[in-house]
Amino acid sequence: MWDWDAQQPLVLVDAEWEGRPRKLLLDANRNGFFYVLDRTDGKLLRAKPFVNKLTWAREIGADGRPVMNPNQLPTESGVRVCPSLIGAANWWSNAYDPATGFYYVSTLESCAIFSKRAIEWEAGKGFGGGSTRESPDDPPGKFLRAIDVRTGSIAWELPQNGPATTRGGVLATAGGLVFFCADSNEFAAADSATSKLLWRFQANHFWRASPMSYLFDGKQHVAVASGSNILAFALPE
Repeated sequence: MWDWDAQQPLVLVDAEWEGRPRKLLLDANRNGFFYVLDRTDGKLLRAKPFVNKLTWAREIGADGRPVMNPNQLPTESGVRVCPSLIGAANWWSNAYDPATGFYYVSTLESCAIFSKRAIEWEAGKGFGGGSTRESPDDPPGKFLRAIDVRTGSIAWELPQNGPATTRGGVLATAGGLVFFCADSNEFAAADSATSKLLWRFQANHFWRASPMSYLFDGKQHVAVASGSNILAFALPE
């Protein structure tokens, strides 16, 4: 109904859950809920919102189905719904750090006006039953958030300055860093436990990629695609 097809990445984690080891699947879903499932049998272990602007459902029930809020289906005159069409998260990479137990997500706080219209299907023409536009009273915002997998709560968040249009992901390292593509077009690193901003580099491009790490000649590098360029960073000798 709101086009939240779930193309956000899933993360597989082997971790202790309520006192025993368990094979988990983590999903910060485009619909605004963070899910923890047992990936061996699909059992829902936890589902909690990871955004503040979430209007379409009150909660996720024990059966894994949403408990819907009223008056959230699109109308001809338009209805305000949160998250917006792009969702609370999307295709860009997330990360998990077993040392902190945190799941790191580039998160969007946004709402939109969803409208429907009557339309007849015609061969060779676009076929859609509605449209969406930005909610005028809800300027979007982008946040780097750390979700405590054990509780589903937000452990910390790092607000970003910008129009919330960049689409860059995150990378967590064993050295206690989270590299991320900031909404201000900077490439930056934060302390994975505390959110303290430690380093940043202005790339002057809207992000459409996620960072990665590789080893070359015994030195660890972090790289990211920025526009038509590949930027690679490493500590000096």
